[in-house]
Amino acid sequence: MKAVYVYSDDLWQQVLNVLPADLDVTARECGALIRCRNVPSAANLIRLALAYALSDMSFKDVAAWANGLEIASISGPGLFYRVRVMEKWLERVLGQLLCEQIRGIPEGFILRVVDATVICGPGSKGTDWRAHVLFNPLTGEIYSVELTDGRGSEGYSRFQIGRGEVVLGDRAYCTARGIDWVVNAGAHVITRLNPHSIRVCDLHGQKIDLLSWEKKISKGKVWSKQVLVPVPPDKKYKNGGMWKLSLAKAWIPVRIVATRTPKGTVTWILTTLPLERISDRDLLKVYRLRWQIELFFKRLKTQLRLKDLPSKDGPTSKAWLLCRFLAVAIAQRIVNPGRFFPLGEKTVSRRSKNPKRVVDLQNDSVCAQRSDLGPRSLESNKK
Repeated sequence: MKAVYVYSDDLWQQVLNVLPADLDVTARECGALIRCRNVPSAANLIRLALAYALSDMSFKDVAAWANGLEIASISGPGLFYRVRVMEKWLERVLGQLLCEQIRGIPEGFILRVVDATVICGPGSKGTDWRAHVLFNPLTGEIYSVELTDGRGSEGYSRFQIGRGEVVLGDRAYCTARGIDWVVNAGAHVITRLNPHSIRVCDLHGQKIDLLSWEKKISKGKVWSKQVLVPVPPDKKYKNGGMWKLSLAKAWIPVRIVATRTPKGTVTWILTTLPLERISDRDLLKVYRLRWQIELFFKRLKTQLRLKDLPSKDGPTSKAWLLCRFLAVAIAQRIVNPGRFFPLGEKTVSRRSKNPKRVVDLQNDSVCAQRSDLGPRSLESNKK
């Protein structure tokens, strides 16, 4: 089967139905379309941007395609200028589209996964861009995307987390300030713990050395303990200096669960969920769902070709990336993966434990039937 792009005539009316209704207003507020000269509307402008980002066509070729279909009367350099100033507007449209999906989700025991992936441009010698994503492991949907440069650190505070949600993160997110952020939002965390990166104290406020307890953990057994995590004071100390526990601005009660893998290494998991809500063994099973976001990133980089970034730091690089994530958000609304897994499912059912099934919900979600533009086809998986 051939693919059809979200900007093609066959799908564009459906795309318009899911895009925010105030495109013209937000485009003017963000400076993306101040005067409708050569481009009749904001919807047409976003269609041009999607055509450029999702195909391997140049600005000149996309402009010729738009002139032929009477979408816009614009030149290649004119389109380059338009896309260059669209970053702020694309971020706003993407945020609006993703927030609409979150509003329809009921409160309860809702799983979320946070992580970041690195995107590098041609000739790069390091990290050029980092995409921070909030992801639903049961439906395969993204609920938030933030693009930063390579210096943007990972953290829970980058996301809008709702009350009652349970957020899964890797060791990079296991910080006292990050856990405190989630707790203050009325949510819970399940995160991989690095014994070297966070202070842990007993219920009397005395520091604990987790590594000294590794000998107590045997293969096939699950070990757990209730502890306290002190939150550092707001004051920053020079050269990363240590601060006294008496200066902690808050103490967070958490549960640490550990098990030894067949290779002999110990896996530490930290959670703010009480034992009454989830057992130690079920906690380890739920944390394995975090791997779904890694598979999601793999599909983004292969089928959406995020590695084909036109330039690592060019004036249209960020807009190009935002358009690709916008295509994913649009496809989520059109494909409706909630048909396979109900949104807001409160528990991890047996059906959702198959990683392949969860990841393949949307197949190639930016495409459908056939292509009418561009030799590079984002083909869906052949079954």
